[in-house]
Amino acid sequence: MYQTDTLKQKIKLFFIIFFPILVTQVSLNLMTFFDTVMSGRAGAEDLAGVAIGSSLWIPVFTGINGILLAITPIVAHLLGAKENESISKKIQQAIYLSVGLALVVILLGALLLNPILNMMQLESNVEHIAKYYLITLSTGIIPLFIFNTIRSFIDALGQTRASMVIILISLPINIFLNYIFIFGKLGLPAMGGIGAGIATALTYWITCIIATIILVKIHPFRTYHVLSNWSKPVIKDWLEQLKIGVPIGFAIFFETSIFSAVTLLMSEYNTNTIAAHQAAMNFASLLYMIPLSVGIALTITVGFEVGAKRMHDAKIYGLIGISGGIFIAMFNGVILYIFRDGVAGLYNSDPDLIALTVQFIGFAIVFQVADAFAAPIQGALRGYKDVNMTLVIALVSYWVIGLPTGWLLANFTSLEPFGYWVGIIVGLSAGAIALLGRLLFIQKRYREKLQNSSAS
Repeated sequence: MYQTDTLKQKIKLFFIIFFPILVTQVSLNLMTFFDTVMSGRAGAEDLAGVAIGSSLWIPVFTGINGILLAITPIVAHLLGAKENESISKKIQQAIYLSVGLALVVILLGALLLNPILNMMQLESNVEHIAKYYLITLSTGIIPLFIFNTIRSFIDALGQTRASMVIILISLPINIFLNYIFIFGKLGLPAMGGIGAGIATALTYWITCIIATIILVKIHPFRTYHVLSNWSKPVIKDWLEQLKIGVPIGFAIFFETSIFSAVTLLMSEYNTNTIAAHQAAMNFASLLYMIPLSVGIALTITVGFEVGAKRMHDAKIYGLIGISGGIFIAMFNGVILYIFRDGVAGLYNSDPDLIALTVQFIGFAIVFQVADAFAAPIQGALRGYKDVNMTLVIALVSYWVIGLPTGWLLANFTSLEPFGYWVGIIVGLSAGAIALLGRLLFIQKRYREKLQNSSAS
């Protein structure tokens, strides 16, 4: 990161940071995408099993990852304030915390997985695949959380291309491992959806190892000596990260879990409906990586400027990110509408399943526009370290407005399963409007605070 003076320089720096983040996020999401697509090629039961497993795992992962993401604004503020000497210790404490969180997730999974799956009353084969997909995937949770902490540090420095390189190396490895374990190649038995869990866990380990090597060997990361002279765990630093990260994590959890809740509620429908819903949701999640990447880039750029007390520059970055995110979403909607049949055909060759998936994709086009408005604003607010109100907005818009609306439409109108998607659209739209109001308020408060400091 570095200071910019003109709008042209800001746009250039923003996109230098944004595009590698986008490639990284898309590639990360492609791991789940290929898990789903390749499992679907093994059979509808494998697709449904991975769909259920992913629906349970993704909210947990994204929620915990929100806590890990808190290190990005912390480091960005330190960089903006030119307090570089404090950074390495902050990252060490963040790594300690990431390992602790991973162990908590594994323990809770061991206690709760069977009761949750039993409660869902799935077909026996689908339940078996979902259970062991999650069990095998869980063996990679610790390296995954360590990697995401390292990645948050790398990105906060503005060196987002390094994260991109790591994931671009890991993605083809994940596809190859999926091919081996799902379809039974190189003398291994075909494991279907369960094989996707094994492949993903192994990929997490490989990704973490690559990131660690870059941290130690490559400039400028090695100059921070993050993995040298380890300090003891410091609860104060953990609490600082948790104070910012827990609201971020819960806000992300409330958003992602509503999609998982919808998938779980759809377990009352047949396997084809679950599979079609998951296929459409899976592709829409891939498109969501664009506004999410804009949000991460805004956290870095806005955080850097706020740390340096350049509030006008922080506001300009916010405008660049939000307007760019909306434009891209509109473009995505047009492309997805034109190629909706081809997208549906990626997941399965069954004509009935393709036709059902196309219907779900129609709703996905609408709600990804609302997502494209909300995600950049959330990123900008994280740059200001304003996270508590975002949590409240997420809870109300998704769980008080969105999900009940979807349930009513699904159970008391002819929309049936599509009613849940209308509910998601309503919740996302309400959240986006509330987040915009919060951002305008925070920008005004920071501007007045800076003016009062200058006057005194």
